[in-house]
Amino acid sequence: MKRSLLILILPLTFSIANAQKIYSVDYENQADVKVYVVDYENQADLKVYKVKYENQAGKNDGKWYFTKYANQAKKKIFFAKYENQADLKIFFVDYKNQAGWRKNSKKSLLY
Repeated sequence: MKRSLLILILPLTFSIANAQKIYSVDYENQADVKVYVVDYENQADLKVYKVKYENQAGKNDGKWYFTKYANQAKKKIFFAKYENQADLKIFFVDYKNQAGWRKNSKKSLLY
């Protein structure tokens, strides 16, 4: 019985660890991914929704939780000033159901 309970709990633990927890760094060389915020949804690779609580963050589906400290985040991002400096173009959406990838080719950047 304990063994089967353990088998059920372990995958849940790993799914929580895969949440899109993001930390915004001040310098480009500290970042895992450089992002640029575009003006229009159709220019973006990823549509991002900022969630209020850590447990609402998604698994690479555009639902981001911004952490207070770098060591709490899965990915560190730098907001680039110019589009051509970025690895990923994002657009912030107003509703959770709008979040998601527009270009799956860039999806590996946030794994």
